[in-house]
Amino acid sequence: MSEERRAARRQVLQVAAGLLEEGGSEAVSTRAVAAAAGITAPALYRLFDDKDGLLSELAAYGFETYLAEKREALALAPDDDPVADLHRGWDLHVDFGLRHPAFYVLMYGTVRPGRRPPAADEAHALLVSLLNRAADAGRLRIPVAPATRVIHAATTGATLALIGEEPPHRDLTVSARLRDTVLASVTTDPPAPTAPDLASRALALDAEQLAG
Repeated sequence: MSEERRAARRQVLQVAAGLLEEGGSEAVSTRAVAAAAGITAPALYRLFDDKDGLLSELAAYGFETYLAEKREALALAPDDDPVADLHRGWDLHVDFGLRHPAFYVLMYGTVRPGRRPPAADEAHALLVSLLNRAADAGRLRIPVAPATRVIHAATTGATLALIGEEPPHRDLTVSARLRDTVLASVTTDPPAPTAPDLASRALALDAEQLAG
């Protein structure tokens, strides 16, 4: 694909994303997107083949945005505790869905088997990497693969359920409770301090008391 064609597709996707955010999927007709992008309908079809092609690329665009936000958020404040990062990853996922409900429904509510965009695979790989860290630390109760499926199903279900509620009636504690229950079912508590650790802490406490 030429650089010019790639730039044209990107510009149309940005326009379509704006229409999606403002009016939902109903606002993303080929005629509306072409008019907003300042091109003809035939030109739009040459770029995306048909409306399904446009929506598929728009879902991929949403996954790219989601992935960039999540990577940045996790990189800004990395946690030494991999399970804590799983909690943060859950909250970031739900937060993205509630800030971009139309995008989220397009990304996760219209999934077709075997047609997941590359950015969706990268988002999946990010969850797998977090779970691999937890496994390496001895903090997983079950293997990484089933843990990934459980967390993905639970976060997606929680987010879609919250999106389906009117904002004034949304209870975000539902997501927090489900998060804690699901993650507790696949992870373990941190290991208890070893005997040398306990002894060193006792000595440090004695020293503090003597100093006081």
